[in-house]
Amino acid sequence: MHIARNRRGLAASTAATATLAVAALATAPLAGVSTAASAAVPATKAVPAIAGHALVRDVPSPLTSEQCEAKWQIACYTPLQYRTAYNLNSLYKKGITGKGRTIVIVDSFGSPTIQHDLDVYSKQFGLRSTKVNVVKWGDVPVFDPKNADMTGWAGETTLDVEMAHAVAPDAKIVLVETAVAETEGVTGLPEMMSAEKHLIDHGVGDVITQSFGATENTFPGFDQGDFSSIQKLRYAFQDANRKHVTVLASSGDGGATDYNLDGTAFYDKPVNSWPSSDPLVTSIGGTQLHLNDKGERVTPDSVYNDYGAGGGGQSHVFSRPSFQNGVKNVVGTQRATPDVSMAAAVNGGAWTYSSYDPTAIGWDVYGGTSEASPLFSGIVALADQAAGHRVGNINEALYTLARHDAKSNGIVDVNDGTNNTYAGVTGYTAVNGYDMATGVGTVDALRFVPALAKASWKR
Repeated sequence: MHIARNRRGLAASTAATATLAVAALATAPLAGVSTAASAAVPATKAVPAIAGHALVRDVPSPLTSEQCEAKWQIACYTPLQYRTAYNLNSLYKKGITGKGRTIVIVDSFGSPTIQHDLDVYSKQFGLRSTKVNVVKWGDVPVFDPKNADMTGWAGETTLDVEMAHAVAPDAKIVLVETAVAETEGVTGLPEMMSAEKHLIDHGVGDVITQSFGATENTFPGFDQGDFSSIQKLRYAFQDANRKHVTVLASSGDGGATDYNLDGTAFYDKPVNSWPSSDPLVTSIGGTQLHLNDKGERVTPDSVYNDYGAGGGGQSHVFSRPSFQNGVKNVVGTQRATPDVSMAAAVNGGAWTYSSYDPTAIGWDVYGGTSEASPLFSGIVALADQAAGHRVGNINEALYTLARHDAKSNGIVDVNDGTNNTYAGVTGYTAVNGYDMATGVGTVDALRFVPALAKASWKR
């Protein structure tokens, strides 16, 4: 979910913006993509499996969604609009703000300005800020704003932290910065998994959000049916399951397909990505919100499918877990993703603020499922607080809530007939009930948070 890009310039015209966004996404891996929106910006090399899609860059201050529509022909949303859309304000009034709970965010390299940027972001929208506790795992190199790999990850870090905070303003945030950039295959993943296990073992974190992933097919041995290279990386998730820590991962931005080993092209067939495909992980897919400036829905949510598409489909590594037995007529014999979805469309992206690149300080609009996962991590933190304990692995509870009186339990079906077909590979359509475009759907937090809290066991 992370792509390193040049961060210079702003859209000179809508046509230029759209053209560059599409060109960038032709080389953009997983859950988020950042695309410099200017005709003068040269093409830059994509780094597999990183970042968030940014169509608008370096704006002095956020615009209203109406202004974005007029200027760039895309909607752009603030955290205040998200709070209305997901029915969060009533929870805040009840004191459910994530207080006493901790969200762990894992990114390569991190951002040297993350605390400052979160403070500016929070002040802009009248939110309380919070301290970001940074854990450096390994010999993390000194940040170089001229290094596109590092700035790509810094963009992802910014998106992750600000989206998690937007939903759970009083939750503590622990940012883990790893020293090796995650790419396709196993590269960078051992460092991330060892960092996660260390924190889990030391009681740090109630929910972990992962805006990264690698196509299952790119792991060593996959073509021979040997999945041991993935199996050997699961120890952190197994530990989390034992310690009742919730683990989330972005489902990807390639619809039913994703990137090959060198990240230069999509597979021409359905594929899936790990860790999203792991049954011990809750896979977070993407929707497109249609909101007015107050955050009220103009029309129901649809599938994220604009400058990328919400990842979804069958795993080729993991068989169907028991929690998906109730939807076996849809998923077949394999583990399917996503499980649930949140905002991810670029047309309807989120405002973020960053200053890690001194040549490109300002406000950006981001999308991608690397937006969706940290948004949902905030939802989990709220449920942890409401329950008075960790809700842990939520997959069984999630499907049970969706199966029994979904509306009362805050599960909002996405069933408008849109799909995640992308890059020439036929995807899946949003229909009634579970589908491999948006999972069980999205959430109404006012109902979902207490329902999830009640459905979990006391830890």
